Amino acid sequence: MKNKIIILFALFPLSLSAQDNVIDEVVWIVGEEAILKSEVEEERLRAQYEGTPIPGDPYCVIPEQLAIQKLFLHQAELDSIEVNESSVSSQVDMRMNYYVSQIGSKEKMEEYFRKTSSEIREEMMTMVRNQMIIQQMQAKLTENISPTPAEVRRFYNSLHQDSIPMVPAQVEVQIISIEPTVPVEETERIKARLRDYTERVHNGSADFSMLARLYSEDVESAKRGGELGFVGKGQLVTEFANVAFNLTDPKRVSRVVQTEYGFHIIQLIERKGDRVNCRHILLKPRISADDKVRAIAKLDSVRALVVDSGLVFEAAVAKFSEDKSTVMSGGLMTNMNTGASKFEYQELPPEIAKQIYMLSEGEVSVPFVMMDRAKNKEICVLVKLKTKREAHKANLVDDFQVIREMLQQKLSQETIDQWIRQKQKEIYVSIDPAWRGCDFEYPGWVHE
Repeated sequence: MKNKIIILFALFPLSLSAQDNVIDEVVWIVGEEAILKSEVEEERLRAQYEGTPIPGDPYCVIPEQLAIQKLFLHQAELDSIEVNESSVSSQVDMRMNYYVSQIGSKEKMEEYFRKTSSEIREEMMTMVRNQMIIQQMQAKLTENISPTPAEVRRFYNSLHQDSIPMVPAQVEVQIISIEPTVPVEETERIKARLRDYTERVHNGSADFSMLARLYSEDVESAKRGGELGFVGKGQLVTEFANVAFNLTDPKRVSRVVQTEYGFHIIQLIERKGDRVNCRHILLKPRISADDKVRAIAKLDSVRALVVDSGLVFEAAVAKFSEDKSTVMSGGLMTNMNTGASKFEYQELPPEIAKQIYMLSEGEVSVPFVMMDRAKNKEICVLVKLKTKREAHKANLVDDFQVIREMLQQKLSQETIDQWIRQKQKEIYVSIDPAWRGCDFEYPGWVHE
């Protein structure tokens, strides 16, 4: 008989004052770890808030998912797998900031979860740390899976025609973008407003966070009084970071800082090691209709040079484009979801997708105005459809990598499934009788 890890627990409520007053209860035991009813409820609420669908009865699906997580965490502990705590903390900061931005304020977040911010953060640290450990454990289990070309071909040839995936239409897009020129008078007007806010904070006639709520054009942070949450230097644009990380007095306000997003003033809240939490107020110069017309006219001239005079588009990018992220690649846009240059139409900004859809391969659009959503500002652009591949069924010639990834995912999932089923035989599991009537994904939890 195989050795099993067996720790016996009594299944009983954590509070026995009265059946109707049960605070919590153990519903599953996996090895040495208990799964509480409250854990299941919290996961259900989190999924509900984040809009994550649960494939089935949550009181069956969630505890099984938690049990599987405990199997991976137990093995990771045996294998001495650890994660970078700085990465965990950074992820938690981003999630906390996201929750606050969506709910409206730190106080509302605490009210929603019925916990203090420090309690939410502590629980989130554990959750994110566990997620990272599990990812590393799964990667270790599947690290040697690397299908050969022959295996990929056999896999493809074994697929039923209905199982061969459709590869959606994909395009490669080159872009030239310029920002309408901001008049000096508008820049000075913005700076004067920010200096006035600074003076009001320093003389005690106004609170920085209140001014941020009223006037900052960074909509999400304005809801929090301008607070950004703890961030590392690399998470901020250089000009902003250089000033924010040199602040030492929480009572003072920085000089006016110009970035690609506009003009800022910054106030330190707290610094922890290599991370800083600060508030800021962002104001953006107003771009007039005349400014946009002049920018469009400039791009019209650029288009004429490309279409009528034979100027190579890449050369036009190098000479005229102000888009730092694409100028070194000849204007070729990068899909942030994949890191590649190919986009499905829905992955493109809608204004670009609309123009590209009407072009043939190699054609250049007319100039148009679009919203740069990363910077939340209007820019004027010209785009070229470099390549276009129509929607089609995957084939070995054009989509070998797509098919290889399908096979790799299949083999990885089979490996993980086999590992879970083996672990079910080796580790002690007990489920409260009231929680057993489920159609589990892995039936081996319940032993007769």
